[in-house]
Amino acid sequence: MKPTKRALPFENSGLYFIVLFTLALIGFWPSYFSKFFDGTGDFSFYFHFHAIFAVLWIFMLIVQPILIRKKKFALHQKIGKLSYILVPFVFISIILLAHSTLKGPKENLGLELWIPAKDLFIFAIGYGIAIKYRSQMAIHARGMIVAGIVLIEPALVRLILFSFFPDEGFAPAGYLITIGLVYLLLIGLIIAERKQKTGRWVFPLALALYVFVHSVLVFQIRIPPWQAFAEWFAILPLT
Repeated sequence: MKPTKRALPFENSGLYFIVLFTLALIGFWPSYFSKFFDGTGDFSFYFHFHAIFAVLWIFMLIVQPILIRKKKFALHQKIGKLSYILVPFVFISIILLAHSTLKGPKENLGLELWIPAKDLFIFAIGYGIAIKYRSQMAIHARGMIVAGIVLIEPALVRLILFSFFPDEGFAPAGYLITIGLVYLLLIGLIIAERKQKTGRWVFPLALALYVFVHSVLVFQIRIPPWQAFAEWFAILPLT
């Protein structure tokens, strides 16, 4: 018999999300978490609001695969239903945080808003796939992984900038390194499951979306309707 290609062990993804949580702690430590200990934190409510729901989301990403691995399917489904409440709050927290931090000349508002919007967009795609295919574990798991990968970039870019470009503020090279690492992760997943028959379209889709959203930032592509939306969004009385 011809040996079959073993599927990726998605039930072990909770362990990888523990690594993601650790990465988030390390990445945000200098600019956020450490401020609680040295007394220099002056963050607005919206930073804390977003941090709480982002952490809750990561915890869910950790717990759910572990429950599948332990065959606690009923509890997995109950916790999964809580995402219908949690995810809207994640969205709201990102929108409010983005609104509260918009600044600079008007011509830059579009690109400035694109940074959180791109993460929200890919997060919505990943979570949407996971919910639509919640009865098909292979596709559902891939969608949740994409929704988790979205959280890597904000933490990783801060870690790289702090570690290798501590005196440069925002260094374009640090951001390009981060983008490259995210692409390597997705390409590695695509290669690892290239012989699977079910759901292997999810990671190529995520890679294509990332290439699109990053191209807008890297090449500073102006999209007039988006610029107009950003200017309208900035003057809304949200924060």
